[in-house]
Amino acid sequence: MTGLSDAAALDDPVGESLRAHHAHLARRLGGAATYIPEVATFSAVPAEPDAAAWQDLAKLLGPGEFADMFSCPAIPPPDWEPVFVLEGRQMVWAGDSVPDPSPDEAGAGVIRLGAEDVPEMLDLVERTRPGPFQPRTHELGPYLGIRDGGTLVAMVGERLRPPGWTEISAVCTAPEARGRGHAVRLLRAHLARVVARGERPFLHVAEANSGARALYERLGFETRKKVTFRGFRTP
Repeated sequence: MTGLSDAAALDDPVGESLRAHHAHLARRLGGAATYIPEVATFSAVPAEPDAAAWQDLAKLLGPGEFADMFSCPAIPPPDWEPVFVLEGRQMVWAGDSVPDPSPDEAGAGVIRLGAEDVPEMLDLVERTRPGPFQPRTHELGPYLGIRDGGTLVAMVGERLRPPGWTEISAVCTAPEARGRGHAVRLLRAHLARVVARGERPFLHVAEANSGARALYERLGFETRKKVTFRGFRTP
């Protein structure tokens, strides 16, 4: 399994994913790359982008379009309109094995979600706001969920996948189903899947979301670094 010393790919998780495991979901022009819009809005440029790289990304996205630069520290030219800035953390799983769920976390069964579940997944995301989620985001990797009375009430999936790593994402539970251990149960199940294929889990969390961060720390995640998420609109 990838060790914590092999974390250089996490400095550019979007670019590394688009060059490797998610190459089939990428659009490219020169030094710029981005996902198919229906999958994700994340874009990437080289570590030290020149004017040509920003021009490539602007052409790739089109005029007046949203460029989610994720945790890229580079700032585009002044004629790119800022859309948002969000402080956060990148956390990596430091465990060696995934423990079995406690009796309190056991209960409803974990199921694999697919294309037929997308309407419910989009509805759950709209209600809980875990982060960006598009109609084809589920194609980035497996999504797991829990149903209650036939209704999807919780899910966890994976998003970016730089070599040797898998990002855990879209951790969300419907308000009426919270406090039942669904998130922990799903996280443990997904951690086990990632570890079983020889990769190391990581994730991103907003700095203000101290509750989620405490949960992740309880499951064995440690802060690797603080990051700033930024979005812009092309000229």
